[in-house]
Amino acid sequence: MIRIPGRRRALTLVELLVVVAIIGVLIALLLPAVQYARAAARKASCKSNLKQIGLALANYHDSAGVYPPGYIAVFDVTGRFEAGPGWAWGSMLTPFLERGETFNSLNFDLYVEEAENWTARLRTIGTFVCVDDRMPATWWASQDQIKLNPFTGGIVTYHYPIAEVAGANYVGVYGTSEPGPDGDGVFFRNSKISSRDVLDGLAATTFVGERSVTLNSGRGYATWVGAPYRATLVSYGGGDPDAPDAYWFELPCGMVLGHSGEGHGPGDRNGDPNQFSSSHGNGAFFLFGDGSARWLDSSMDYRLYKGLTTRAGGETNSSAAF
Repeated sequence: MIRIPGRRRALTLVELLVVVAIIGVLIALLLPAVQYARAAARKASCKSNLKQIGLALANYHDSAGVYPPGYIAVFDVTGRFEAGPGWAWGSMLTPFLERGETFNSLNFDLYVEEAENWTARLRTIGTFVCVDDRMPATWWASQDQIKLNPFTGGIVTYHYPIAEVAGANYVGVYGTSEPGPDGDGVFFRNSKISSRDVLDGLAATTFVGERSVTLNSGRGYATWVGAPYRATLVSYGGGDPDAPDAYWFELPCGMVLGHSGEGHGPGDRNGDPNQFSSSHGNGAFFLFGDGSARWLDSSMDYRLYKGLTTRAGGETNSSAAF
């Protein structure tokens, strides 16, 4: 006797809707966890970058007896301006980041913006890039001028491109004032700071901090290469004591160095374009002299924050406080 199998009962519309609803609820429950895990992974990657930079700095120090200069430049006393070549601490770390080919292809005898250095200065070095930020792979360092239109009364911006450079998300800590010569941090013009000069203690002194392109309304650009001669960073007031209601020009060394002054804590996106910020939240990751990478929240005590950016300020910085 041949038995004919019965038809399987199909899902009704109601049952199908219930299944879809259950799947939707599960996805809604899992999505925040997935997003949190991805954010945590990106933060871990950023911390890892800083730790690698810290190891490279330590190896450089072991080799040279000092940390690399913040940037190299000659000051013209007659014209009272800063000339090149402009090479920054990041370019000098490349051999210690397993990028010896980049180091060898850079001609440090020439200015950063010279044509011979074009290819090498555009190279993306992963250790200098935070995957959570929108910093472009390359960007144009320009000399900018803001002028008033005599006919309309409006502001006209003039851009004079100087050099295309590779983007980066980490800048050296200059200290508490505008970057340039003689900073009270570890990196400044032609600096030659050794570990013995960090009197506040390596574990209580920041060496490198994050820079997000979103800083100062999208003006927070940075590079590992150097400071092109006569380039500028344009800052818009928005609470800046230098220019509360107008544009302000920052020196090119702000592309490779950052400072903690002017009342803006870590991660304050309204700070100068040559300060510190992060895409991870309200704060920023910093590399300390002992090689650790730690998060400094924007809500931390501002005096403590400034103290952590000096090498010999005599502050009593407790590691338990941050």
